[in-house]
Amino acid sequence: MPEALKNSYNIDYVSNLAKVVGQHRKRFPAKRFIESVIDSDWEERELKQRMSHIRVCLHEALKLPFDQALNVLIPAAEHFGGYEAMFFPEYVEAYGLDHWDRSMQALETLTQYSSSEFAVRPFILRDSERMMKQMVTWSRHDNPHVRRLASEGCRPRLPWAQALPVFKKQPEPILPILDNLKADDSLYVRRSVANNLNDISKDNPQVTLKWAKANIGKHSDTDWIIKHASRTLLKQGHPKALGLFGYRAADHVKIAGLSIENPNPKIGDTMAFSFEVSGKRGRAPLGKLRVEYAIDYLKANGSHSRKVFKVAEGDYRDPNLSFQRQQSFRQMSTRKHYAGEHRLAIIVNGVERALATFDLKR
Repeated sequence: MPEALKNSYNIDYVSNLAKVVGQHRKRFPAKRFIESVIDSDWEERELKQRMSHIRVCLHEALKLPFDQALNVLIPAAEHFGGYEAMFFPEYVEAYGLDHWDRSMQALETLTQYSSSEFAVRPFILRDSERMMKQMVTWSRHDNPHVRRLASEGCRPRLPWAQALPVFKKQPEPILPILDNLKADDSLYVRRSVANNLNDISKDNPQVTLKWAKANIGKHSDTDWIIKHASRTLLKQGHPKALGLFGYRAADHVKIAGLSIENPNPKIGDTMAFSFEVSGKRGRAPLGKLRVEYAIDYLKANGSHSRKVFKVAEGDYRDPNLSFQRQQSFRQMSTRKHYAGEHRLAIIVNGVERALATFDLKR
């Protein structure tokens, strides 16, 4: 098993943090700080809880007004990076809402060492108009980490983050930021733009589709963003999303030979299956196809939940295609499997073309 992420925070990490902070704060109570962090509840805390706990303990050990605390923490933050260092911008989130200008300077700096994507969201909730002006400014920054913050921080559905219901309802204030970043030279930034547009598509598909239609074909990097941003709509078989990429109704194809190698797999097994895609018009090319399969997973309440997986896509000159795939039913933290009837569907250009059932056993 891989090491749990929360264990990145350990006695060595906390001791080093105390040492570095002590270099910028005379009489910093390093020993007391370490003991307050590694307390009797430490082992029970998960990653985010440990992160917040370190922030609280820093605040209590520093005993400084916000501005003065930043004079210690910002130079200290230069020595830390990655997700582990996100307690620095969390400090600004927790104690800086009433110190707007100083907080903006701090978040801009700190995101270059880790990420301020979570920390900006309370500021958006406090004053979305003012904060989004700041985000537009950041979208023109020389540093790609700051430009990414402009997009990532206002994602309507950023995982593990505080919700932004205002942008779930009306995402239009986000669009000027995405316009500024739509051909960014950093893949790190472009991926964030695509994820933001994908978030928008879940509540306002028409907004993402309008943006995509207005920008497709103008720059190869923008086209990549649009394709990645459309992944949810494509998996849903949305006709306008499919049409953006030239996928039309595939009435000329048929699915044959859908076969499940073991129709009674057990929880924990891997199930192999195969199928063929062929044309109804003899040897004619199949043309532009997006081939997917879906598993309708049985839920605890007896209903089913569909998950779609891409198999292949392209402009096929062949009249026949054969595919073999495997699907794991190993228990995961993100999906719990239940014994009973499941369904396997084959989808071509957004339309279900074949269906088979199988029983997942205990």
